[in-house]
Amino acid sequence: MPRATPRPGRPVRGSTTGRPLMAALDLLGRRWALRVLWELRDGPLGARELRRRCSSMSSSVLYERLRELITAGLITQSGDQYELSEHGQSLGTAISALDTWARNWAMCTDGAYETGYGTAIEDALPDHGGQSSRQTS
Repeated sequence: MPRATPRPGRPVRGSTTGRPLMAALDLLGRRWALRVLWELRDGPLGARELRRRCSSMSSSVLYERLRELITAGLITQSGDQYELSEHGQSLGTAISALDTWARNWAMCTDGAYETGYGTAIEDALPDHGGQSSRQTS
């Protein structure tokens, strides 16, 4: 049975009070959630195209993530197309700030971080052709 969509003010993974940050982290930490949001960054897509771009995701997981992201107000559905809502679009700014923090944190940990990478999202996710979007030299 699918878990309930994380919502601020309701108990979520890691918080019995449902603090907004914990609800957001619970939602975004679910498998494939960030990837679905990433693929919608340039405009609306249908479920088939989303699944093609996320080739190892099962259709049941895709539809579960889409349902959760719609319920959470991060994406909208019009006919058979899905797109980022205003809140979904604004998430990029929040992720950018987290990326800056994570890079600073990484440089303080055992020298495990190498310089010269793109953004955290670019490093973590393959581009539409299945190859890493980071340029190597």
